Amino acid sequence: MRVLIVDDDDDMRKIIRATLEPLTHDLHEARNAIDALRVARAERPDFVILDIMMPGVDGYEICYLIKTAPELKHTRVIILTVRRNEIDISIGRGALADAYLLKPLTPGRLLGAIEKLEGGERGRFLQ
Repeated sequence: MRVLIVDDDDDMRKIIRATLEPLTHDLHEARNAIDALRVARAERPDFVILDIMMPGVDGYEICYLIKTAPELKHTRVIILTVRRNEIDISIGRGALADAYLLKPLTPGRLLGAIEKLEGGERGRFLQ
């Protein structure tokens, strides 16, 4: 499994990395949305764990670009954010995210979402 972790918070990337390292040897990181798109195109990850609030381009826009890129059609995007209102969740759906998880992150919730998406729950927006 190839995973790209996108978050401008170094500590959050470390937490996600520690959660996922036992599952994969192919982890990549990006600190901003522009680098995320570049790395996604180069590495073609199975999953992108994506923060929304980053400097410059926000995560929603990058999510949409990843989900609509033909070379990344297999990539599943899990949004990870503190934004909990219905408008933000709706924007996540519109950006074609596969899952929308709220911070603070628990390893169980992240691993559960990955397991469900690997198990074929594509096309269903997980919350």
